[in-house]
Amino acid sequence: MNVARPPARERDDLPEGQSGLAAEPNTWRLVETPATNGSRNMAVDVALAESVREGGPPVLRFYRWWPPCISLGRNQPARGHYDETEAARRGIEFVRRPTGGRAVYHHHEVTYSVCVGDRQLGGPRRTYDAIHKGLYAGLRLLGADIDIVSDIGSRMRPSTIPCFQDVDGGAIVSGRKKLLGSAQLREGGVLLQHGSLLLSGDQSPTIELLRVRGKSLLSEQTAALDELVKNLPTWAELIDSLANGLERLLGLHLVESVLTEQEHARADAYSRRFSDPDWTWRL
Repeated sequence: MNVARPPARERDDLPEGQSGLAAEPNTWRLVETPATNGSRNMAVDVALAESVREGGPPVLRFYRWWPPCISLGRNQPARGHYDETEAARRGIEFVRRPTGGRAVYHHHEVTYSVCVGDRQLGGPRRTYDAIHKGLYAGLRLLGADIDIVSDIGSRMRPSTIPCFQDVDGGAIVSGRKKLLGSAQLREGGVLLQHGSLLLSGDQSPTIELLRVRGKSLLSEQTAALDELVKNLPTWAELIDSLANGLERLLGLHLVESVLTEQEHARADAYSRRFSDPDWTWRL
């Protein structure tokens, strides 16, 4: 698919550890990081949230996962509920997110995260909706026939039922199948929100690896972008379109940036926490 690319964005080219970004509330950093494991991905998100907490500009990040990983919601039950031996045989890792929600299988997807002041976009619910509307706009630019679930309904409770099994208010869907869902953490005046956009494949490992009664009643309820567009866009085309949608809907000015030395160091430290089995299997 040929997607019109927007003009090259301004870059923050000051030495690492220094901020070249204006302090205006509508100026955000745009960070892309290479594919890495689950514990490192979660650690980077938390490190970026700390930078915002210390007065840095909001951050929009895009990233991928390798090896494939099932991320668990912060408060969902997991200990003894998954076949870790079979997961290892398949090359699938586990990590527990700092955010809520339920299990998600990360493989053929793009993950986004946003770190922003918890009141800048109007509080947690408004932030969730605003970010999804921006991502929706970006996906529509690619030609995807999608909708946003407007009925808020009841919040999903922590459970071994996979995230993509239920369609919650604000989710981006094709028909009644979820294409993108998100989770949040509100801490110290900062909201961390991240979510997965499925590019291809499915969420079957979140069901197949379960060791719970009644899992036979669970069925695939997912959509993937390759089913919704004629040709799957390249990574660069996809990121440009999603970023463009967020810029338009939220009135942002995105400035390309990289992790600072301090953020790398913090991510190294947090990676140890997120790779600790005592954290992963604490519930």
